[in-house]
Amino acid sequence: MIKQFEKLTMEERALLFKAPVLVSVLASCSYNAVNKIQKADAIKLAHLKTFTAIPLLIPYYTVVEKYFKEQFETLLKQYFPFDEAKRMALKKEIDRVHLVIGKLDKEYAKALGKSLEKYANHVKRSTHTVFVDFIFPVPIPGLSN
Repeated sequence: MIKQFEKLTMEERALLFKAPVLVSVLASCSYNAVNKIQKADAIKLAHLKTFTAIPLLIPYYTVVEKYFKEQFETLLKQYFPFDEAKRMALKKEIDRVHLVIGKLDKEYAKALGKSLEKYANHVKRSTHTVFVDFIFPVPIPGLSN
């Protein structure tokens, strides 16, 4: 168990472990198709992130890596084909991630927030479609200062 997650509910923990998957699903979907390049890149990056994260986050990314591919495929099926209703549902999930991160101790929350922001930016840059309204990351008040 990750010490910083002890005060979170099981649902909140699961949501935090799913955060990189949510970002990857958003980046991998377009209105008509799944971007295969982004899908492969997201899966590969989940494996690499475990070894490139700051030491404080290595336990987090180790858990993320274990379940990433399975969760990615499940969420891809849930949100595809990607339409406005599914985009809004995905945005609500990502908004919930921000609320849960806000419950963590400040140092860990800041590190995790920055790491997820870097991850989102990497996945975003790997796109070959245009994201006019990329909805992650949204600054968390008090943590982005």
